[in-house]
Amino acid sequence: MSERPWKIPESVLVVIHTPALDVLLIQRADADDFWQSVTGSKDHADEPLSLTAAREVAEETGIDCREDSALACELRDWGLQNIYEIYPRWRARYAPGVTHNTEHLFGLCVPERLTPTLDPREHTAWRWLPYREAADACFSPSNAEAILLLPQFAQ
Repeated sequence: MSERPWKIPESVLVVIHTPALDVLLIQRADADDFWQSVTGSKDHADEPLSLTAAREVAEETGIDCREDSALACELRDWGLQNIYEIYPRWRARYAPGVTHNTEHLFGLCVPERLTPTLDPREHTAWRWLPYREAADACFSPSNAEAILLLPQFAQ
């Protein structure tokens, strides 16, 4: 039996939104009342962040914004990052001594409120909310802050 590799402490956060600034939130399966945007770590150290973002969006919502898809040009790197302390409940996923993660912010504009396809092992529910309400509903302060930046990046 092979050991599962440690998570890489570099991730993406993708704010999926409509032109009207409605934001898709998904509820984590492993934490009660934890609503968030799409997030996920790199699969390997040299994976480009845009590929990480597109892969995570596809895995977590079924929305395809990978290269050559109709939505590929709508996935935008905001050029911002957050460095935050990893919650103790999830630190065991990382190598010993790793306490912080660097999160890169992306936005994905979809034409309307799409119905996501969730993997029930990861997420149990979804909802679309106006961006201010979505920010208020997020468990993670960095996710809420990213959503509040949406008006300046959604032009």
